[in-house]
Amino acid sequence: MDGEAQAGFSDGQPVAEELNKGLIALIVIVATIGGFMFGYDSGVINGTQDGLKAAFDLSDWWLGFAVAALLPGCAIGAFLAGRLADTMGRRNVMMLSAFTFVLSALVAGAAPTDWVFIGSRFVAGLAVGAASVLAPVYISEVTPAAVRGRLASIQQIMIISGLTGAFVVNYWLANTAGHSTATFWLGYPAWRWMFWAQVLPAGIYLLTLLLIPDSPRFLVMRGRDAEAESVLARILGPAAAKVKAAEIRSSLAGDHHRPRLSDLLDKQTGRVRKIVWAGIGIAMLQQFVGINIVFYYGSVLWQSVGFSESDSLLINILSGSLSILACIVTVFTIDKIGRKPLLLIGSAGMTVTLAVVAIMFSTGTFTDGTLHLSDQNGLIALIAANLYVIFFNVSWGPVMWVMLGEMFPNQIRGSGLAVSGFAQWGANFAISVSFPAMAAGVGLPVTYGLYAAAAFISFFFVKAMVHETRGRELEDMEG
Repeated sequence: MDGEAQAGFSDGQPVAEELNKGLIALIVIVATIGGFMFGYDSGVINGTQDGLKAAFDLSDWWLGFAVAALLPGCAIGAFLAGRLADTMGRRNVMMLSAFTFVLSALVAGAAPTDWVFIGSRFVAGLAVGAASVLAPVYISEVTPAAVRGRLASIQQIMIISGLTGAFVVNYWLANTAGHSTATFWLGYPAWRWMFWAQVLPAGIYLLTLLLIPDSPRFLVMRGRDAEAESVLARILGPAAAKVKAAEIRSSLAGDHHRPRLSDLLDKQTGRVRKIVWAGIGIAMLQQFVGINIVFYYGSVLWQSVGFSESDSLLINILSGSLSILACIVTVFTIDKIGRKPLLLIGSAGMTVTLAVVAIMFSTGTFTDGTLHLSDQNGLIALIAANLYVIFFNVSWGPVMWVMLGEMFPNQIRGSGLAVSGFAQWGANFAISVSFPAMAAGVGLPVTYGLYAAAAFISFFFVKAMVHETRGRELEDMEG
């Protein structure tokens, strides 16, 4: 047996018998509760809007501002979390995020004024942004390369599960009380309990984070080598831990300093590294294809083929379930066929399906602000929209987060995530805010045509800028 095999590795991978599968499973479960909270906090606002308007006498414009208050917080939270992760540690920042989820939920439910509510949603955004970037990188840094993709992609399943969970809880509360504005427990209306309900999963997230270790890559960065080897030994076995710790130290040795934002610049040219532009590009393109708008406008498609408006919450639940099934496909394929092929397949599929939706919209008419399509075209649009959701969730939905968690070299992973996460949430905000004006100005066919164009561009961006990371150790990432 050669030295590598004796160290617990075979062809560069940890020997299966040495892996602590129970600890790896615990790490993934706990870390992805952050993804669940990401989805839950994003989705809880659905079903509360009648209550918000009644409680605070909000105009439609001000209601839109209150709803969108989460997104700037997400952008700032993603940036701060990426930077703080290099100073405080991945787990500590996740714990701060979990505490923020609890606090913001309590304040949002109890908010006496619209400004207090808006502030609470902005603070909730900080937690959502942090959770969005930290879970993928943490999972990537503590799991073996051979299974890293499938484990990190569980994050997307948990995000959608959180969204769906919020829809289920909101639906139950509204129906039990009679309406979202009707009085429920302790004399408070149901819509306030919709926010308070998320304290339970947020509290579970906070407590279970105490059960898992910090990232060994972070520990090595901070010079805590003995702690890093201890964590690696628990995951990989003692012999393999020494080899991996040495590899991590070697990958950081050329920089001679702790990670900082300026590391994103190429030392030779002084320009932003190509790998950073690749991360920013895939982060923004994931939003430019219009996934959130398709979800927001989905109820109109269902109504155009005969469903009542009252069914919208149930249909949201069904759409979430479909998305989860699509993500499960990714879990079983991402480490077999790779990240880049999935992104390319998704880009091609989204281009076609979005184009079909745009064409079908061009045949419709608006009456009293409601879209009307013929039965045949409405059905085609509905099928195309759901196929689009499937293509997104087997590719760009989970794979973008997997890529951001693993594509950057150790030295710049935190900073790379900071700027890419900020760009992703900034693009989300821009698309969400611009949609009503675009739909009213240039019309739905052009608007969805632009999303299709973004999907088309994303295909060639991936071919030119994205390098496959399947099976590669994080210490081998270049950029």
